[in-house]
Amino acid sequence: MSNSLVTIDRAGHGDAAALSEVAAVTFPLACPPGSTPEDIAAFIAEWLSPERFDEYLADSDRIVLKAVSDERIIGYSLLHTAEPANPDVAAVITLRPVTELSKMYVLPGHHGNGVSGGLMATVLETAKADGSAAVWLGVNQENVRAQRFYSKHGFAIAGTKTFLVGTQVHSDYVMQYAF
Repeated sequence: MSNSLVTIDRAGHGDAAALSEVAAVTFPLACPPGSTPEDIAAFIAEWLSPERFDEYLADSDRIVLKAVSDERIIGYSLLHTAEPANPDVAAVITLRPVTELSKMYVLPGHHGNGVSGGLMATVLETAKADGSAAVWLGVNQENVRAQRFYSKHGFAIAGTKTFLVGTQVHSDYVMQYAF
């Protein structure tokens, strides 16, 4: 772990490969213990590839934030400003306009040193500046550490939804932060 300064800023098209590398390392850490390596790999290939990050970076409804230390991306957040497509989410997240915090991950060597808190502060500042009335996210019901983190930052459980990783259906809490 480095004691270097961490900067948080919007990611650009040249960051897609590095973001994908961080995603491939960090996504498995948030999966429940019963997740199979095959399902995790399938999810990463479909949703966290460099090509997919290029799509996210080009999409006007998405904002990708990056945390950088020693000129290296060590974490990221992906925001989505579109209406919730999942009917379970749309039923419990009623404030509009709303931003989804779709992904937020930090490399393990940088946990506990403020990087996640800095990313979260930037997520909330960005959503508020863009006019959102709330931010919502899905977090696995078995990921107690992440739930504590989100609660500490003002999110509250609003409902539940399912989340597909490969062929496995997981149960998530839907959490909301209202401005």
